[in-house]
Formats: sequence, structure tokens, C-alpha cells
Amino acid sequence: MISFITSNSHKFQEIKQIMENYGIQIRWINMKYEEVQAQTTEEVSADSAHKLADFVDAPFFIEDTGLYIRSLKGFPGPFSSYVFATIGNQGILHLLEHQKRDAEFRTVVTFFDGKGFFQFTGTLRGSISTREAGNSGFGYDPIFIPEGSEKTLGEMSLHEKNAVSHRAAAITKLIDHLKNAR
Repeated sequence: MISFITSNSHKFQEIKQIMENYGIQIRWINMKYEEVQAQTTEEVSADSAHKLADFVDAPFFIEDTGLYIRSLKGFPGPFSSYVFATIGNQGILHLLEHQKRDAEFRTVVTFFDGKGFFQFTGTLRGSISTREAGNSGFGYDPIFIPEGSEKTLGEMSLHEKNAVSHRAAAITKLIDHLKNAR
């Protein structure tokens, strides 16, 4: 069985549903771990997986997600968790007053099979709304509108979100890797 290491129950529920759709069971390791402050989400995910490999049995994966806002030159990017904890959605909305609102979520999954590390990226393009909407999901979901949608991720059911999300795209690539490795 593959372990998913995260302290975020929302992430676990999203990923569990996606993987169960492919007949894959995962084990949740509910663990907080320190993340390096790096320039890219890829670096944050890779660094964390390498550190965890020293004391967590393989196979396992972790994921890191960043919100990249074009008019803010990619901010908050790899600092998304810290920025959310510090200024929240209202702070982001304030920063974007009179700014273009194009944005992208980028998820990087790093998988360790006991021998090597593999990364899988998923993106979701969209825009930042002008106000918070919806109670589903977590984090920036109530202010992010995926391309082609009129709803924020926070207004979508888990099933709807998983049909379009950055996290689902990255996890689907991991699933393809697992199938090909057999």
C-alpha cells in the first residue's frame, strides 16, 4: 500500500477519492513536516520527500501546491501556505484591487518508491474572483475560478473539483506511473 504524507485532511480526502476511482487504496500518514522555503513548488516538494525518505517506509508520496498570480509575478507561488496563514483570501483580494486576476494552481507530487524519486505536476488555469464564494474545499478555493467555469472551487462539490483540479491532474500522472511500473 502507498502512503500519502500530509497533515491536511482536505488534501487527503481529495486524493483518496481520486485514487479509489482507479482502485488504489492509500494510507494516510498524518504528519506535519518542515518545508524548505524555495523558489519553486518543485523544489519544496522534492526537498520534503528526500528528508522524509530517511524515516518513512516506501512507497510514499507527498504533494505541494502553489497559487501563482500573473499580475503579482507568480506570488504567492511556493509561499502559498505561509501567505494564506498570514493574510488569507481577503489579503489576496486586497492585493489584486485594480489588477489583472489571471492565476494558476500548480501541484507537484513527489513519489518515492524506495529506489528513486519521481515528480508529477498538475496545473489549473483560471482567475481570482472579486470576492469569496462557497464553503467547500479549503485555502484559496473560495477565490479561485477555473477556466471555463463560473463557480469558484469553493462552490464545487468534491466530485466537481476533482474533475478539473490541479491536484487530480498530478495524481492521475502518478497513477499512470504506478500502472506502468508494474
